[in-house]
Amino acid sequence: MISPLESGDRASLRIRYGLMFGGLANFLALYYVQPLLPGVAERFGVSASAATAVLSLATITMAVALLFVGPISDLVGRVVIMRLSLTAAALLGIATAFAPNWHALLVLRGLQGVALAGLPAVALAYLREEAPPGTHLRANATYITGTALGGAVGRLLPGPVQAVWGWSGASAVVGVVTLLCAIGLWVLLPPSRRFDRSSPRLRSVLRNTALTLRDPALVALCLVGAATMGAFVGLCNALTFRLEAAPYLLGGAGALVFLAYPVGVPGPLAAGRLALRRGLGLAALLGVALLLTGTLLTAAPQLPAIVIGLALVTFAFLGTHSLVSGWVSDRAHRVGVGVGQAAGLYLLAYYAGSSVFGSLAAYRWQTGGWSSVITVSVALLVGAALLLVLARRFEARSCR
Repeated sequence: MISPLESGDRASLRIRYGLMFGGLANFLALYYVQPLLPGVAERFGVSASAATAVLSLATITMAVALLFVGPISDLVGRVVIMRLSLTAAALLGIATAFAPNWHALLVLRGLQGVALAGLPAVALAYLREEAPPGTHLRANATYITGTALGGAVGRLLPGPVQAVWGWSGASAVVGVVTLLCAIGLWVLLPPSRRFDRSSPRLRSVLRNTALTLRDPALVALCLVGAATMGAFVGLCNALTFRLEAAPYLLGGAGALVFLAYPVGVPGPLAAGRLALRRGLGLAALLGVALLLTGTLLTAAPQLPAIVIGLALVTFAFLGTHSLVSGWVSDRAHRVGVGVGQAAGLYLLAYYAGSSVFGSLAAYRWQTGGWSSVITVSVALLVGAALLLVLARRFEARSCR
């Protein structure tokens, strides 16, 4: 059977645009709170580090749910999970606009994180089933590019809306946009052509998970995801507070610094091209090096330097994430480990890194200023580089 991504027919376009809507909605709903963190702290009367819980709680519940959604999709199907996931996330997002207090908001965001797990847990499996052999890296880069667009909208749209209508208005608008994207996915995404329904068995899931954890290269790559995501999210979380403080005093306009974010959207495609020429390992190491360069550039006091640094960080992070996530899937397939479980563990580490180090960076901003935030990010990125070197060595040994 000809894959829809190979044939270039109408189904191919529906898949491409359907997942574009899905990726946009998923990351819009997850990350829209990031540029609003100072407003959240003021609206609910909490500290800067406590305010990051609206993001970290959603990412950690999403990470845990990822372990269960993949096996469930083996039974009920990929497309139905993605449709229900985005619809539930949109409705919960609209509900956050009417949260009466801080604890109610946290409950809603936690539930929204669970709902949002449906798309990333299933989309990679869906693409792997539908894409022809040899095009998985390119298909993965296309999907990551779509999620990058969602991240860009999520960081640019809420700030101006909050300036006019406040926190509740921004949450409501984002929820409605998410719902419209969910409708787009419902209408466009066709049923899977290559999906084979199976009943998930707990013993099989646990066995594949254990096999993943026994492979040192896969463990190293999962930790790379945690470290790079933690460095990126932590930097962005703390940056919103930095630009509201002296000497910048930008207030809500500080969110406009995320205009640098769209620069990162081509990152996955550029990283994929580099990997085809130079290899996955070297391309990923260069991505981490660029991440480190952009991070250090944000230490400059000049606002243009901060914006350029953020643009480099975003470009490098999205490219590196595309490579490492694709590397995990390919490695799992080659060593006979369940691809779904390996991808799930990678995403668990990825979002756990976001939750833990995103909150840590905000705390370090409160206690030690921007230099302390930079120290945390640099330590994480140096660790990521060392882990990539180890992963390359494990790969080389297994190929002998």
